[in-house]
Amino acid sequence: NAFSYGRQDNGKARPEVLTQLLQTTGRIVQEIDSVEYGLTDIQEYYANTGGLKQAAEIQQRLDDGKNTPVHSSFVESFSKDIASHNLEDLLRMEYRTKLLNPKWAEAMANQGSGGAFEISQRMTALIGWGGTVRFKDAWVYDQASDTYALDPEMAKKLRDANPEAFRNIVGRMLEAHGRGFWHPDREKLEKLRALYAESEDMLEGLTSVN
Repeated sequence: NAFSYGRQDNGKARPEVLTQLLQTTGRIVQEIDSVEYGLTDIQEYYANTGGLKQAAEIQQRLDDGKNTPVHSSFVESFSKDIASHNLEDLLRMEYRTKLLNPKWAEAMANQGSGGAFEISQRMTALIGWGGTVRFKDAWVYDQASDTYALDPEMAKKLRDANPEAFRNIVGRMLEAHGRGFWHPDREKLEKLRALYAESEDMLEGLTSVN
């Protein structure tokens, strides 16, 4: 984001220009021009849009000492009806329709290794949004943990299909707690820690998990 392109520039580093822009930024706007990938599918959205939002807030805090929030919007332009959404609303909608949708969860689990990987990627994206824009809706973590980790049948299916993906799913839940994004009760937290330890032992060949 610190490189400029134009008639005279072909990727010239101009960090001073980026700094000036961040000092006066009140909103980050991202265009979505395809339905193929959503905000929770790939890391580019939280790494770029979320990263710019955080960079602008940090720069303005350094300049004036104030914690001024920088807002984020996403504009959907893949149809004739162009719509603008606040970031938080769009994230909640995506998590309801994908990660926390029972039909989506079942379809992914039934796809085997690839499906488990997709679930794992969305848990990583959830942490990414928490880290960059402080998205911390507890109900997303609560329902995800109940669906993918604490349901014995689902946990076995994911672990058998892709043990590394399952470990990441559980690990991201524990990371969310460790980073203050989510505060589950003690019993749920202990169950997740036990699942993670079992997954670690299984991947290291110390135990077999039934």
